[in-house]
Amino acid sequence: MSDNDFRDIVEEHWVALEAAPTSGERRLRVSQLPVVTEQGALVAAVDHDGFRHVLVPVHSHLKIRSGLDGPVLHLRKRPLEDEETYQTYADLACLRSDLNDLFTELCADILSATEELPNNPAKALYRVLDRWKALFQPQGAVLGPEQLAGLFGELLVLDRFLQLDSSAHRLWHGPEGHHHDFTTGKLAVEVKASSKGKGRRPRVHGLDQLDAPEGGTLWLAWFRLHRTIGGSSGVGFLEMLEKTLRSCDDESTLLELLAQAGYRSVDAKWYRDVRFVVDEERWYEVTAGFPSLTSRALLAAGVPISALDVEYTIDLSGQTPVPLAPDAVSRTIDRMIQESA
Repeated sequence: MSDNDFRDIVEEHWVALEAAPTSGERRLRVSQLPVVTEQGALVAAVDHDGFRHVLVPVHSHLKIRSGLDGPVLHLRKRPLEDEETYQTYADLACLRSDLNDLFTELCADILSATEELPNNPAKALYRVLDRWKALFQPQGAVLGPEQLAGLFGELLVLDRFLQLDSSAHRLWHGPEGHHHDFTTGKLAVEVKASSKGKGRRPRVHGLDQLDAPEGGTLWLAWFRLHRTIGGSSGVGFLEMLEKTLRSCDDESTLLELLAQAGYRSVDAKWYRDVRFVVDEERWYEVTAGFPSLTSRALLAAGVPISALDVEYTIDLSGQTPVPLAPDAVSRTIDRMIQESA
């Protein structure tokens, strides 16, 4: 169906529901829409106060993203039950009747996107909401060369996690300001990428970046990247980004993390020709003998910590520390996935 068809259909359903007798305070008047997913059909609804809703069927275990709670749009998880069925929905409501015309446009877009992605209706819903949200986002500064290399390195690790668990984006906490890029609480991975210079000399930011979680284990993943422009060598930055989005079961949450890391979809044109070749990859377990400067080590040595915004470089160019073998890296990734389950 076309967007105009969906617009007319959802409007007709709402008008009919509004003409029906008023429902109880916690009840909805509902009408099934002609878009069916693997979880069931989408539903138009009107509540006791006359506000319009569109309900997208989702699995009962799915956690609905937070942050959309009025005063205009409200998104919540809602079960609907009758004598024969019980179904959980992502319930999107418009809490201002004077904006019903815009809400109709939004819902027509949701119906169209869900028809194209019936196996993952929640992902279709989030995709539409983010596209509308992007209309009002100011353009930020584009990522610089070192920022691009750093983010690409983190995407390489994220991709490894997502191949085992489509929800593994929940382990990526670096964009949120956490001192470790990936963590389960007890286990953590810090990612470093170098795109210039010789040797293996990652830059460390802060006294806690190489501090293992309390009672846990920390690994350092280091990549030497060679940036190319255009051509076919290496992997495109946008290619890697799109691969992680396809593998992730919550595209919208991953896009939010990417935005926190400095990437915005509206700036994609600036990265279209950026490609990286991975010249070297090494993983290390950060143990007692690992070269580092940490708060824990300073406190253990009786040194008062009065320095702020500490940055330093470590040299991993020698024979020690010894990097993990490839099978040990795979076990590390498996262990983190199992720990997060």
